Amino acid sequence: MLKIENLHVSYGGIQALRGISLEVPDGKIVTLIGANGAGKSTTLRTITGLVKASSGSILWNGEELLGKSIDKIIGAGIAMSPEGRRVFADMSVLENLRIGAYLRTDKEGIEKDIQWVYSLFPRLEERSWQLAGTLSGGEQQMLAVGRALMSRPQLMMLDEPSLGLAPLVVQDIFTIIQEINRQGVTVLLIEQNANMALKTADLAYVLETGTITLSGTGAELLANEKVRDAYLGKNG
Repeated sequence: MLKIENLHVSYGGIQALRGISLEVPDGKIVTLIGANGAGKSTTLRTITGLVKASSGSILWNGEELLGKSIDKIIGAGIAMSPEGRRVFADMSVLENLRIGAYLRTDKEGIEKDIQWVYSLFPRLEERSWQLAGTLSGGEQQMLAVGRALMSRPQLMMLDEPSLGLAPLVVQDIFTIIQEINRQGVTVLLIEQNANMALKTADLAYVLETGTITLSGTGAELLANEKVRDAYLGKNG
């Protein structure tokens, strides 16, 4: 389980996170929704060690993550698919996937997991030798998720996976997120498409200007009038 307690993060004089607390139970899909600038990406980046916290605690299976190096956090079983995908454009699909396993030494396991990623994303297998920069936006998102899975994470964090994608591709991405979860990976999802995120999530939190203002099951927040007005439109 991931447990965040009273987490504060500041950039210069700006408080990005103001004492947030949340839990991501094992085996669940948890989503964090909110407007641009609410602190969603900062939360993920602090968990992975890319951003330093001012105070608070991030416990992963009872072990404190704050102060640990990024490679130690990845090695502990946490991976992130970043906003904007950030694939290595001049490298092939297969090379991108292998980079995701850079901390691993089990060659047989790596080859097996490449096939696992291909089973989730058949299009990546079809394009395994194609340069990542020539893929469509949806294919690049699949590659970013596949690359993160190559570290064999227990917790997969996804930052805006549907951003800029066509509706049919968005549906495919969310179907894959659910399949990854069914195969035993816990998911922490940041998503501006609040409707899809809440329909997919077991648990959900609303983040507003660095503060968690609401929490509940995905279904509860989907039915919440304030959430519907702010993030879904009055008709949902």
